[in-house]
Amino acid sequence: MAEKRNYNKKPASATPVPVNEFGKLPPQAPELEEDILGAIMLEKDAYASIADILKPDFFYKTVHQKIYEAIVDLALHQNPIDMHTVTEMLRKKGTLDDIGGPYYITLLTSRVSSAAHLIYHSQIIVQKYLARELIRMSSDIQTKAFDEKMDVDDLMQETEAKLFEITQQNLKKDVVQINPVIEEARKRMKEAANRDGASGIPSGFIELDKITSGWQKSDLIILAARPAMGKTAFVLSMAKNMAVDYNMPVALFSLEMSNVQLVNRLLMNVCSLEGEKIKNGELSKEEWKKFDKDVTALYDAPIFVDDTPSLSIFELRSKARRLVKEHHIQCIIIDYLQLMNASGMSFGSREQEVSIISRSLKGLAKELDMPIIALSQLNRGLESRASNNNTDGKRPQLSDLRESGAIEQDADMVCFIHRPEYYGMKVDKDGNSTEGIAELIIAKHRNGAVGDVRLKFKNVFAKFINLGDEADPFAGQGYATFKSKLNGDEMTPDFYATPEMSGNPDYLRSAPIGVSKDNNDVPF
Repeated sequence: MAEKRNYNKKPASATPVPVNEFGKLPPQAPELEEDILGAIMLEKDAYASIADILKPDFFYKTVHQKIYEAIVDLALHQNPIDMHTVTEMLRKKGTLDDIGGPYYITLLTSRVSSAAHLIYHSQIIVQKYLARELIRMSSDIQTKAFDEKMDVDDLMQETEAKLFEITQQNLKKDVVQINPVIEEARKRMKEAANRDGASGIPSGFIELDKITSGWQKSDLIILAARPAMGKTAFVLSMAKNMAVDYNMPVALFSLEMSNVQLVNRLLMNVCSLEGEKIKNGELSKEEWKKFDKDVTALYDAPIFVDDTPSLSIFELRSKARRLVKEHHIQCIIIDYLQLMNASGMSFGSREQEVSIISRSLKGLAKELDMPIIALSQLNRGLESRASNNNTDGKRPQLSDLRESGAIEQDADMVCFIHRPEYYGMKVDKDGNSTEGIAELIIAKHRNGAVGDVRLKFKNVFAKFINLGDEADPFAGQGYATFKSKLNGDEMTPDFYATPEMSGNPDYLRSAPIGVSKDNNDVPF
């Protein structure tokens, strides 16, 4: 016998609205919720227009949550959505009486005549939901803050995690018609033409920029290497090139070094002074003159350093947004990814946490529309691979990325730094000397070619330069080496410097003042 339907049953009473301690009702819009549900059941394609905006939890009234859940189930099974199908789905789920029976469904559809403002109304519902979540979260945090047994650091981490989750729910972009996107692509092409083909942020390394056309907007670039390969030296050299040579603001987040240590490395790079001398200040008179002259290049440079330890994704997003707004930064560098944390969220493994970090970095790059360069460690397994003059077993591979395969998946580019000389390989497979040479291996390039870029690495200055730059064969080798190159001739006050030497104070940092042919003092 068919079930007798009671169409005269009155709707269930509305969900009790709790009043908080301030005597205010939580943010809500029940009338709009009713209009949205009624419009979805009236018009055929209404649900498709708001499916990616609304979730059942976003509705304030419990009865509306249950009705929307039934609508979602119908859509998932590609069934039509109207007052009859929704009623039957609620009956199958056993919740029809909870929402007030068929009468309440009929009442909803009678309230509206069209879905003209459905998207706008849905966005209001989302805003009300987010406001309620913030109130709920702050109330929960306040209660725990009064608990003296609660560790404040743990509570701050938990607060970050919850706020991060709420923020993530509100990161949505509308679908756009292709015309404005074409115009944006055309604009970037013109900008690239004006910059000799570099459509992105130039690194200052000529061969690298030829392959990448500069670091591209919204790209996540992973730069990985084993310790002592020069990851930090590379990004500092690159940050100097971007900020000083191209006047492009750069943000550098250092999780490993303090800002003073980082700037000391930068001073070594720019002033071509050894690290120990920078650290202990034992510079000769001529070196102080050189330092005072060269360091002026860094003053007012648009380089912004943050050395917050154990930086979270949420903190990074907040700081990055502020830097974009206040200083118009165009590139973010993170040293390094594995030292970050995912805002206090709980994970089953470190691998899952690193996956969330890399995915969030890619999302941030898209959100800010700028390249993010994150340094990463490689597995120790690389060290155990054998190598000889014919086979370079120490050469990094994508499988060497540490802790998570998600890094490889999320990254638009994956680059490795490799110095065969470090492993005792004096020549490469083609017979070329590897002394002072570093290879930048582009192992993954989502939007371009892969390949190798050879750079010169000046270890004593923690500095990477183009192979053809600074034709200085004796820089950093000391006075004794320089004398041997001059067939043992001693430097004397009447030593005649060549014009090349006169113009290059790097030739000798510990030598006395020489006299050039025009009797002008020349510091070596």
